[in-house]
Amino acid sequence: MEHLEAIVQGTVFRNEENGWSVLTVKVGRRDETVVGSLPELGSGEQVTFSGEWTEHRNYGRQFRCQGFEIHPPTTLLGIERYLRSGLIKGVGPTTAARIVKTFGEETLDVLSEHPERLVEVPGIGRKTMLLIAESFLQNQASRQALVFLQSYGISPSLAEKISKRYGLRTQEIVQSDPYRLCEEIDGVGFKTADRIGLAMGIAPDSEGRIRAALKYVLLDAAAERGHVFLPEEELLRTAAGLLQAGLDRCRTPLTELLVGSVLTAETAEDGTRRIYLPRLWRAEKEVALRIRELMAAIAPNRFAGAARAISAFEKRRGITFSANQREAIRRALETGVFVITGGPGTGKTTIINCILELLSQDNKVALCAPTGRAAKRMTEATGQEAQTIHRLLEYNGEEGAFSRNPEKPVEADCIIADEASMIDLLLMRSLLRALEPGTRLILVGDADQLPSVGAGNVLRDILESGEVSCARLTEIYRQSETSRIVVNAHLINRGEMPLLNEKDTDFFFERKNTWAETAKSVTALITTRLPKYLKYPENEQPALTVRNIQALSPTRKGDCGVSALNLMLQAALNPPQEGKPELKWNDTVFRLGDKVIQTRNNYQIPWQRRTGRDWEEGVGVFNGDVGFITRMDPESSRLTVCFDDEKDVVYESGNLEDLEIAYCLSVHKSQGSEFPVVVMPVIGGPQMLLTRNLLYTAMTRARNLVVLVGREEIIRQMVENDHEVRRNTTLADRLRETAEYVS
Repeated sequence: MEHLEAIVQGTVFRNEENGWSVLTVKVGRRDETVVGSLPELGSGEQVTFSGEWTEHRNYGRQFRCQGFEIHPPTTLLGIERYLRSGLIKGVGPTTAARIVKTFGEETLDVLSEHPERLVEVPGIGRKTMLLIAESFLQNQASRQALVFLQSYGISPSLAEKISKRYGLRTQEIVQSDPYRLCEEIDGVGFKTADRIGLAMGIAPDSEGRIRAALKYVLLDAAAERGHVFLPEEELLRTAAGLLQAGLDRCRTPLTELLVGSVLTAETAEDGTRRIYLPRLWRAEKEVALRIRELMAAIAPNRFAGAARAISAFEKRRGITFSANQREAIRRALETGVFVITGGPGTGKTTIINCILELLSQDNKVALCAPTGRAAKRMTEATGQEAQTIHRLLEYNGEEGAFSRNPEKPVEADCIIADEASMIDLLLMRSLLRALEPGTRLILVGDADQLPSVGAGNVLRDILESGEVSCARLTEIYRQSETSRIVVNAHLINRGEMPLLNEKDTDFFFERKNTWAETAKSVTALITTRLPKYLKYPENEQPALTVRNIQALSPTRKGDCGVSALNLMLQAALNPPQEGKPELKWNDTVFRLGDKVIQTRNNYQIPWQRRTGRDWEEGVGVFNGDVGFITRMDPESSRLTVCFDDEKDVVYESGNLEDLEIAYCLSVHKSQGSEFPVVVMPVIGGPQMLLTRNLLYTAMTRARNLVVLVGREEIIRQMVENDHEVRRNTTLADRLRETAEYVS
């Protein structure tokens, strides 16, 4: 790492949200540019920057700052230049000169220790004195907080995020309980907080440290693996490993957390204890009770003339429902809560259209889905507007906070929610809270797909409970019988090998023996061979390719993992060009036109969406949202992404870490999406990822064409591997326990 001693000349750009700054500085007689997350710096300040020199394609030589040390000015001229720089409210050039004339070299000491003496300066009264004193205090506290945090190895951008969250109390809060960071600040894990805590002298066997580890393990299990609880012994084992401590050393702190209601415990039938985060424990209980309320509020067989109405729909559409499909429609019309589940080609969409048409005659029906892309597909399939669940519930900018709630329920007689396998426990609770008893709820989804990103396994738990009326569709709708995508998906789901060698179908397999050969073939298929095969017009090929052909991978690492394929596909589909802006952030290079994906829920980021001549505004972008970079300003590390639901979102240095290139997606991230063409390597990887339901999920993302590249034995291995890492949930049990519930 290099060091640069410089005098600040001025600030070319500063983002107040995350501190990203572009400075001009004087190094000897040379003028240089420094970029990075920094506190506000005034003209004339002496700073030692640490970092590295880079060459920007548009702006030339820059010093990218990764740390800094501010040296207080020592000369009278330096002090005056700092005061008049604009950093201190209430101080202009004239006032700065008067302050320095009055206090001389003691000026900074007076401002920090005896600001009341400012009234000795001609022209400064008590009101102005208070303004100057408060502004100086805030400026110094912000700087001290950033220096303090960076001294523990925290990056400038993360330090700025922490400082912005805690303000003047940053140093006090972090020193009193550094483990708060891993609970309250995105991007801070237990190891980072623990490094700070141990460096501050917190004893390795401190009960506070152990309690923090226990809470973190539960939080991490929910966020990364979807667990609602952990068995007590597993929690203790994992925390002990994290702490490098004995298992028994963790038992007393766990008891303290349970006694203080920080965590919740339940005893299972086999006598073992389950340990929950209280909000997930409460959410499961509430979801079960609210489902019971909805079920009890509508008496069965309330919908008159269902059989005649279904027959009339068949006649109008020129179709014939199977007996199972007719029964599904009838029961959906006549019950308070109903679940329709089935694989591709089983007629779920046609059934939704029938239910929608029959109910809409006398009822207001609202359509929704968990993601923007899934809602867009639902709109296209039904001809009626579908919204994301967040939009339906009028999300208001805080995690789990919606304007639609029991006091202001959704104004609809029936809610149809598609892609229900993606709805996690907390989102389901929010949806149910916004429905009045008497509102029908119809959940539609494929329970054999991968579960939600968030905690819980709601759709599968509801089905497994046996308490909610449901229809399991297994018969392939006759219009889909010719699709090998549909046929093979059902074969895979039954544990049978797909048909790989048929010609002139929508399912292809290309044999390759090595990872490198497979990666090369996947790239060639997407960039040249498939666009030619699909007869994309030459002048439209790049745009059509990026929008219509999606690479999916079971793994993130290796030659055929998400990371490596994204680099190869970006280089082929959106290479660097003279005049095309690009922005390097950590190890990622973003270019104008790149396809990107949001990788975590950001509840605060603002967005705009054009609606006719007006602009709709809101906040919140969610894990799995995919879009394209439409504008970019590398100088300020700022870019704009237009997502599938037409939301324009501006990203800056503080939240660029939430974006990844998306020419290739993991199968997990592709949930809820549908692409005309899917290409996937099947060449190997960790056993836990090469599973039947992952292969099934990947194939069912394709509408028109699937191409698998790799080895047949890997496909066979995935088909035969029906092992699923079961999520620890108890919603099914709670639904059974509330069987006697009466509203």
